[in-house]
Amino acid sequence: MLDSSVRYGYVSDAKAKGNASSGMGVAEHSKSTYLELQRKKVFRYVIFKIDEKKKEVIVEKTGGPTESYDDFAASLPESDCRYAVYDFDFVTSENCQKSKIFFIAWSPSVSRIRSKMLYATSKDRFRRELEGIHYEIQATDPTEMDLEVIRERAH
Repeated sequence: MLDSSVRYGYVSDAKAKGNASSGMGVAEHSKSTYLELQRKKVFRYVIFKIDEKKKEVIVEKTGGPTESYDDFAASLPESDCRYAVYDFDFVTSENCQKSKIFFIAWSPSVSRIRSKMLYATSKDRFRRELEGIHYEIQATDPTEMDLEVIRERAH
C-alpha cells in the first residue's frame, strides 16, 4: 500500500532529501565494497558500522569467498548494532547453483538504546544505496539469523 505522500502525489521535504535528519551518509568505500561482493564475488560478507564522527556508514570487516556462515556470524559483535550483507550460495532442487544476497540489520537486545535508535533511523537510507539485495532480516539475537533461517528464505 502506498503511503499518503505518494498516493496524493507529493513528497515531503524530509523524504525528498533522503530523510536527512535520520540517516547517516554512506561512505563511497562502503558502496564499492558491496559492489565487489555483488558483482565480482570478492567477498562472502561485509559488515558495516556507523562512524558517528564522520556521520557515515563505513566498512568494518570483510570476509573472503571461502569463509563460512559461522565465520560471518562470529564476526558480529555480541552487544553492538551493525549492518551486514551476506552472499548465500546454494544448490536448488533442480541442481542449479544460485546465489542470494541478504541484508542483515543486527541489533542485539543487549545493545545500548542510543545505538539501536541510530541504526534503526539510518537503515532505510543505507539499504537504498545497496541495489540487488534479495532479502532483508532484522535480528536481535543469533537465532533470528541462523543458517536455517537464511536457507529457508533463499529457497
